[in-house]
Amino acid sequence: MAKHNSENVMTIDDLALYLKLSKSTLYKLAVQGKLPGQKVGRHWRFHKDAIDAWLKTSLACGNEDPELRRV
Repeated sequence: MAKHNSENVMTIDDLALYLKLSKSTLYKLAVQGKLPGQKVGRHWRFHKDAIDAWLKTSLACGNEDPELRRV
C-alpha cells in the first residue's frame, strides 16, 4: 500500500498556486466533475498525483477545457 502524506493532498489554495489558476476556475471545474478532487464537508481536497495525471491526459489528448485556455 502506498503511503500518502500531507504533501500529496492539496487544498484549493495549494492547487491554485500549483496550477497558477484562480480559485474560482478550480471550484467551477471541480463542481462540474472535470477536475479530480473530493469534497470533504465544505472543503475540496486534491491528490497531487491525480492532478498531475489529469494534466497529462487532458493536455496530451487535446481535451483541454475552455476555462484553461483563457489562462
